[in-house]
Amino acid sequence: MATQIFVNLPVQSLSRSVEFFKQLGYTFNAQFTDQNATCMVISENIYAMLLVKDYFKTFVTREVADTTKTVGAIIALSAESRAAVDTLVDKALKAGATKTKDPQDYGFMYGRSFQDLDGHHWEIMWMDPKHVQQQQ
Repeated sequence: MATQIFVNLPVQSLSRSVEFFKQLGYTFNAQFTDQNATCMVISENIYAMLLVKDYFKTFVTREVADTTKTVGAIIALSAESRAAVDTLVDKALKAGATKTKDPQDYGFMYGRSFQDLDGHHWEIMWMDPKHVQQQQ
């Protein structure tokens, strides 16, 4: 079985976050959804658990970061092409996300970023597969 990743993110309003990410084309696993949380399916092995902030607090022993003031993590996702990067980020901005910086274009790599409705920082990037060296 391949390793899976479940990124857990606190949100102010679960329904608002679900609607935002639906506009970006993501789906949700109803089996792991209730009034406190939902499982957003990013890919076959990547998921984002969106947890209402008070519920999120039950999993940690430290203060939850105020994402309006600080960045605690960057969630970086690859895209199939430059156009796919632009499509996803443009959808996010249209749905209410905030642009974080100008596009980064290095020729072999291209990326854009946004903050979601709760201030979480997302990077969407494409890298030319011919440029990636395989590790031995």
